[in-house]
Amino acid sequence: MMSSSKPLLALTQGDPAGVGPEIVVAAWADAGLQSICRPLAVGNLEVFRRAAKLWGIRLEVVEITDPVEVAPSPTRMPCLAAGGSQAADVPAGRIDPRGGQAALESVVAAVRLAQAGRIDGLVTGPLSKAALHAAGHDYPGHTELLGDLCRSDRLAMMLYLGPQPDMFGPAGLGVVHVTLHMALADALRAVTSDRIAECITLAGEALQRLGAGCLTDPPRIGVCALNPHAGEEGLFGNEEQEVIMPAVLRCRRQGFEVSGPYPADTLMARARDAEFDAVVAMYHDQGHIALKLLGMHQAVNVTLGLPIVRTSVAHGTAFDLAWQAKAETTGLIEAVRVAVQLADVHQQDRTAITS
Repeated sequence: MMSSSKPLLALTQGDPAGVGPEIVVAAWADAGLQSICRPLAVGNLEVFRRAAKLWGIRLEVVEITDPVEVAPSPTRMPCLAAGGSQAADVPAGRIDPRGGQAALESVVAAVRLAQAGRIDGLVTGPLSKAALHAAGHDYPGHTELLGDLCRSDRLAMMLYLGPQPDMFGPAGLGVVHVTLHMALADALRAVTSDRIAECITLAGEALQRLGAGCLTDPPRIGVCALNPHAGEEGLFGNEEQEVIMPAVLRCRRQGFEVSGPYPADTLMARARDAEFDAVVAMYHDQGHIALKLLGMHQAVNVTLGLPIVRTSVAHGTAFDLAWQAKAETTGLIEAVRVAVQLADVHQQDRTAITS
């Protein structure tokens, strides 16, 4: 931990044409954010200044070169310059290769700081996949970019909702995706027993960390079926028996409290009612739709399998709302809260290894 009291987290701007800079600035003024971490902005200083002016927030955006200079303040934003000067010229709400390049460079800068142990984690603003591709970077999204930067091939994206007063267990609910940013036809072919077992393992490890102090037993993991009605005994497909069940049995033998495959529609309802701590979904929308219905603005993306801590908001660039002072900041503050929690456990793990 960079500080004995509060973790040092980098907040990247995302695509400057979207809501990323706005939500970073608006969240910065929130006393709750400043009370739990030492935030460091990463991106174009002028873009952040414009966002502060848009919101009518008095915020001094100052360039720094060393994260050690960071101290919590709702009126002073230390910023590591990244993304190039052209980021300030990107028009609002438009796909522009300069926006894609700026978003990528801010992520790269934050990742390098985390890899060097100079920050405790990063919270990324939303980027435009189309703008990223227009800039010449063939990544489907943040998850794949981060995997490349960290040279991690054991990755998964978890959509996470923290504990709620009227649903979920004490650790909240995490939905880990077997496949993510690909066409549905390709996703169906990418569902394999090995990949499902990997996601079950990552889900168990993640919820153990997020549930530290409140879970006395291993996290309860439910696995979604691929087909309607879990295949209806093979009438609607054999993937449940031939692909998913072998992975479930393998992980159960390894000590994970995992069961399934269950029909996805009823499994999500059971998870809402605290029967499970984590769900493994077979494809993007199978997991995203259900969890976002339960908490659209509170959901957090967590990248599993990285050697560093990374979270993000669960929404995109929202080009239609960008630079109108209409952006919702709840998701970013929640992403920071989850990053703080993971950074604490990450530091405990590192301390245990070195002691």
